[in-house]
Amino acid sequence: MVVDHKPYTCRLFRDEMISKFIFTKILGWKLIGEFPKDVKKFVVIGAPHTSWKDFPIAILARDSFGIDIRFIGKKALFKPPFGFLFRWLGGTPVDRTSSNDKVKEIIQLFNKQETFYLAMSPEGTRKKVTQWKTGFYYIAKGANVPIVMFTLDFGAKQVAISPPYYPTENKEKDFDAFHSFYKGVKGANPELF
Repeated sequence: MVVDHKPYTCRLFRDEMISKFIFTKILGWKLIGEFPKDVKKFVVIGAPHTSWKDFPIAILARDSFGIDIRFIGKKALFKPPFGFLFRWLGGTPVDRTSSNDKVKEIIQLFNKQETFYLAMSPEGTRKKVTQWKTGFYYIAKGANVPIVMFTLDFGAKQVAISPPYYPTENKEKDFDAFHSFYKGVKGANPELF
């Protein structure tokens, strides 16, 4: 079950100039591309997800663009003592033990909002996987929104953002396009991607 969907209130990292300075000048990362400004709703898929380091890099990159992209995480992350931090940064806890249809619930979140952006990891874990989860895909299709791909390339120290990709009726073709965008990208732990 998706627990809440209130807008996040982090102001420290939401300052685009501070975030971009930290991201590019202090950490030495590059931003390639931009999030679409003319699309009011989309699902962001961020990969590879191989380390705890992905989270702060993704947050700084997001805030460098000044866009309110939300994320979901397992409910355990939102418990004390650090739960408030994940909420503050835009997180929404998800109860993975619930038998509720999470895809349907998230589609309803998209349908209720005038503007809504949600980031997800297609791998669903930091461990090595042989196949991506499909929830993000069915959420995008069900909410009739595009998918924006977001790389976490620790090899090139860059985040690349794709143009919006609208899922077709050919799932295999769509996933080929997704995997193609991430080809050659190195995660923080490359052996896990």
